[in-house]
Amino acid sequence: MSMNDALADMLTRIRNGQQARLAQVSCPASNLLSNVLEVLKDEGYIREYAKNDNEDGKPTLTIGLKYHDGEPVIKQVKRISTPGRRVYSGKADMPRIHNGLGIAVLSTSKGVMSDYKARLEGVGGEVLCSVF
Repeated sequence: MSMNDALADMLTRIRNGQQARLAQVSCPASNLLSNVLEVLKDEGYIREYAKNDNEDGKPTLTIGLKYHDGEPVIKQVKRISTPGRRVYSGKADMPRIHNGLGIAVLSTSKGVMSDYKARLEGVGGEVLCSVF
C-alpha cells in the first residue's frame, strides 16, 4: 500500500499517541519527516526522535512524546499544505499561530524551519503544518 501524505500520517500518529498517553510512537522515515521532527525538537514540542530499522529492514522514526504535568505539550497539530492544495507564504505575510504562541513549520529554499526562524532569515515557502 502506498502512502500519499507521509507528513499527515506522522502528525496523526503523534496526535493519537498523545491522546493515548504513549511515551513514544513510530512512523516510516523520510528526510522531510526528519527535518520536521528536528524543528519540533528545537522548539520543545517533542523530547527526541531517532532513526532506526524495523524488523523488515525498512527505516522508521521513533518519536519520544513530551508531557507537562501529565498533559501533552502539543495541544493542536494541523496539516496546512496538502498534496491536493499547496499553501505558500511570502516573508511579508507569514502566518502567526495563536498570536505567536504556536509555530508554523515551513519548507523554504534554506531548508525546513519554523515561522520565527524564516522571518529572521527573510524567506518564505510552503507552510507544511501548524503546532500549538
